[in-house]
Amino acid sequence: QVQLVESGGGLVRPGGSLRLSCAASGNIFNDNVMGWYRQAPGQQREPVARVTSDGVTDYEDSVKGRFTISRDDDKNTVTLQMDSLKHEDTAVYYCNLENIPAGVREWSYHYWGQGTQVTVSS
Repeated sequence: QVQLVESGGGLVRPGGSLRLSCAASGNIFNDNVMGWYRQAPGQQREPVARVTSDGVTDYEDSVKGRFTISRDDDKNTVTLQMDSLKHEDTAVYYCNLENIPAGVREWSYHYWGQGTQVTVSS
């Protein structure tokens, strides 16, 4: 089992910044992907940013150039630095860990944090 403990989030004005952090513990596979998803009211949960165990990053188009994802494998943490925040960034943000067994991506299992509210409002 894997547990994900999130911190950060809150209320920020447009143009401001927030930093989300997530600490993972438990059975973390060597081959994994850590990332952040978000879900706005009336919307589907969507990936925001992900980083593989090899350090390859991927961002949703609307956050490119504004958000930065990083991971610290010594501490089993992943961080999302969010700058130049906009109203449309308002959502519940979820930490995610994808364990990939035996190199078979199709058999991976996703673990989720509890979610943290990010509200961008003037």
